[in-house]
Amino acid sequence: MKKPQVSVKQESPSGRNTKFHDNIKNIDMTRPQFIKEIEKGEYSNYHVRVINGVKTPVSNPDKKPGNNLG
Repeated sequence: MKKPQVSVKQESPSGRNTKFHDNIKNIDMTRPQFIKEIEKGEYSNYHVRVINGVKTPVSNPDKKPGNNLG
């Protein structure tokens, strides 16, 4: 299976994704950095949702199970 463009690198104790890795550009990002890049249009396969009052990066939905942040 092909590796997703972005992988979760670290989670908080509550399970919120806090650090991410771009597998293509080989860079690490914090949640706020990743959100900023998504909002700038740099990651077209991802969008931002507000979950429990917190901006959260999420994968765009599709039918491929390997395309989720993980």
